[in-house]
Amino acid sequence: MMPQTLKVKKLDPRAVVPKFATEGAAGMDLTAITLDVVMAEGGEYNPNRNKFVYGTGLAFEIPQGYVGLIFPRSSIHKTPMVLTNCVGVIDSDYRGEVKFVFSRNDLDGDVYGIGDRVGQLVLVQLPRIEVEEAETLSDTTRGTGGFGSTGR
Repeated sequence: MMPQTLKVKKLDPRAVVPKFATEGAAGMDLTAITLDVVMAEGGEYNPNRNKFVYGTGLAFEIPQGYVGLIFPRSSIHKTPMVLTNCVGVIDSDYRGEVKFVFSRNDLDGDVYGIGDRVGQLVLVQLPRIEVEEAETLSDTTRGTGGFGSTGR
């Protein structure tokens, strides 16, 4: 398979072009260059309900047929931070700034700061799928069992 090129545009001169930390890394580290704290309803500071929006100052041209997925880094366990949407999706036609939105899950621990690597970008190739409406679906052993139907 031919290697693909990820075009990266710095929207801010402070932005850090992402790179793989190791030869075997699946994701490229993304660095925060801005932080906006979005106050909870009522405008009062509430560490458990505020959102922490980290800007990377970067826009990407994801190759056609790929998606960019943004995840927190494994070091997130050292913070009280939680990525609010669990996994961010960057479509190949999006050209805006990539941002991370976190919330706190407790009051202990420091939040990420400017200059910290707050997440990682993983590129995944997507199959093109035709959608067909059907009256019936094939039978399986599992059938319609969901939410824990296969055990703990």
